[in-house]
Amino acid sequence: MPDPLQILIDLALKEDVGTGDVTSEAVFQSPLDKKKAKIVAKEDLVVAGLEVVQRVYQTLDPGIRVDFLVAEGKAVKNGTILAEVCADIKTLLGGERVALNFLQHLSGIATLTRDFVDLVRGTRAKIVDTRKTLPGFRSLEKEAVRLGGGENHRRGLFDQFLIKDNHIDAVGSLKEAVRRARDNNPRGLPIEVETRNLREVREALEAGVDIILLDNMDVGTIREAVNRIDGRVLVEASGGIDRKNVRTIAETGVDTISIGALTHSAPAADIALKVISGI
Repeated sequence: MPDPLQILIDLALKEDVGTGDVTSEAVFQSPLDKKKAKIVAKEDLVVAGLEVVQRVYQTLDPGIRVDFLVAEGKAVKNGTILAEVCADIKTLLGGERVALNFLQHLSGIATLTRDFVDLVRGTRAKIVDTRKTLPGFRSLEKEAVRLGGGENHRRGLFDQFLIKDNHIDAVGSLKEAVRRARDNNPRGLPIEVETRNLREVREALEAGVDIILLDNMDVGTIREAVNRIDGRVLVEASGGIDRKNVRTIAETGVDTISIGALTHSAPAADIALKVISGI
């Protein structure tokens, strides 16, 4: 079976390097000495993606040495050296942008996730991701969320039922959608229902679902829903959640808070590669 990560790396290198790095080919003459480069955090961040950096460089040259100086998932300060790469100068620069693109993107996700996790610390609420990921990047992005201290929601359409508003509206009722899911669930997957109001919360409870998602509800309605559910099923809050309100929502007693922005809106972390010497 093809390696999904290797497919991504090969595609990224092909679109960036193309037929060759014309600048480096012109500037650097053979034979080429080995050089060392450091990968440096330019801001406080949570590290994610160093193993991808290693794969990028070893795709260009299996003999390249990449030394990790910090662990994945570690919170580091501005100026921290994350890794060192030893290779000839053409290879160092040929892989620089692709390696940093992966590392900056994934570290940005881990950093944003850690922010949310810290904001709800001391409550029962867990921060989880969604399926709002870049095509082809889902496994990488979900791992970055985990490294940031969050947890993963379903990985796709195949590993959990999530009956959403469109399912309910198309079938005619929440009750009927749940019945059909239960009748076609040979693997015993969890059944979650997205609810839009307290009436649907009641219907979901009566239908015997495993998880109730409270979608785009205000804090007062979330609190009332949690009280009515009274621990009988797991409760997830989602929609319109940001740094300003996540703590208040967590304090209503929900079990999980799903945030699409962890993956679809995390700013890239500021990370640089600098050639420092020969070796």
